[in-house]
Amino acid sequence: MGTRTKFNSKRTVKSKFALTMYNNEILGCYVQFGFDPNLSEQDFNDLDKAFTPYIWSAKGIAPILKELKKNSYYGKDLELALFQFYVKPTPLELQHLKEIGRFSNKEKSIGIPIIVTDENFFSKSEEERYDFLKQSILQKMDLLAEVVKKKKLDTNMEQLKMDLMKILK
Repeated sequence: MGTRTKFNSKRTVKSKFALTMYNNEILGCYVQFGFDPNLSEQDFNDLDKAFTPYIWSAKGIAPILKELKKNSYYGKDLELALFQFYVKPTPLELQHLKEIGRFSNKEKSIGIPIIVTDENFFSKSEEERYDFLKQSILQKMDLLAEVVKKKKLDTNMEQLKMDLMKILK
């Protein structure tokens, strides 16, 4: 977990973020907490403790996604689809998020934002939270399939989605 400082014209605010390096996995996770200047460091830590176990703990989403490795069966054009979990983003941050990022030819990767709020995550039971994460990932795979088709990428999305559904069940 790291802390980064963002400067803007009115104030300096901190954001917590976490990224695991992916060597052989085709799907990965990134977490960023909103730039809310009203939150203390303790508030950030509490959010971190409440959310990140759903991603990186032994029961989290990331270890499940690690089961899907890059291989020739999925194709050669997409090396990493990174699910970017934006936890409680501010209205300004929301304005800049797209449904799906742009495919990077150089890195052979794409960022896929998933917005996490009180309404869709924190007010839910543990089972509902996992369901939200799984359903969000599966829905975003449909958007990824559209990008793959539009960009004419050599990526077997049908197989990738089927394999993902199997491991998320």
